[in-house]
Amino acid sequence: MTKSITAWQKAKQEGRKLAMITAYDHAMARLAEQAGLDALLIGDSLGMMMAGEKDTLPVSLEQMEYHTRIVARAVSRPLVMADLPFGAFEESPQQAFAASARLLKAGADIVKLEGGAVMAETVAFLSARAIPVCAHIGLTPQHVRQFGGFKRQGKTQEAADKLFDDALALQAAGARMLLMEAIPADLATRITQALDIPTIGIGAGNGTTAQVLVLHDVLGLNPDKAPSFAKPYLNGAELLTQALTAYATETRAGTFPA
Repeated sequence: MTKSITAWQKAKQEGRKLAMITAYDHAMARLAEQAGLDALLIGDSLGMMMAGEKDTLPVSLEQMEYHTRIVARAVSRPLVMADLPFGAFEESPQQAFAASARLLKAGADIVKLEGGAVMAETVAFLSARAIPVCAHIGLTPQHVRQFGGFKRQGKTQEAADKLFDDALALQAAGARMLLMEAIPADLATRITQALDIPTIGIGAGNGTTAQVLVLHDVLGLNPDKAPSFAKPYLNGAELLTQALTAYATETRAGTFPA
């Protein structure tokens, strides 16, 4: 079962690819499991996708806990990963443990935190206390205001070398997985080959163990804001608009209910 972190480790060793999608509610989580997804990420992207925020920073731990609970309740097979939101883990390893414990109790199998080698101490603290951690480097959305926007990372040799060193430090600290976002494909592949732990890519080429995309981007529900690396597999916005329009038209015409 891909719900097991050891199963992900085995997939990395065998060179098998895995598929992950974000999920924020019970109904979509059930559909994702039925479709055979290997993992569901309750991302703090829910602030943008579900609440219309301009970035992920306003998302609270309470929101993450709530959405983790309703997603985890819907599935039994996929790995359930939950984001530690901005402000819930950076202050100290002890703060990170308290927040992580709440997400695991809500149903997460593993938590994800953003940051490079600077977070190695926190990762080690959590790992020593039964908290599985996925580290997140590259474009880290919680740093978007510091970056000056959602910008691709690791483009210079110096920046690429730093991300490579970050990856090694986080693995050494006990991270069980590594997510890389919006970095050059060759860099993501090189990091994947250097690590023993599974890697997850988003906008980082196809050399990683797994891929993750935002559900709304895959379903074409956010066509005007989807990142360039996302691929819509459905024109969901148009299809849903047509359905809602048809319902409204029939209701006003008195043909529904018949």
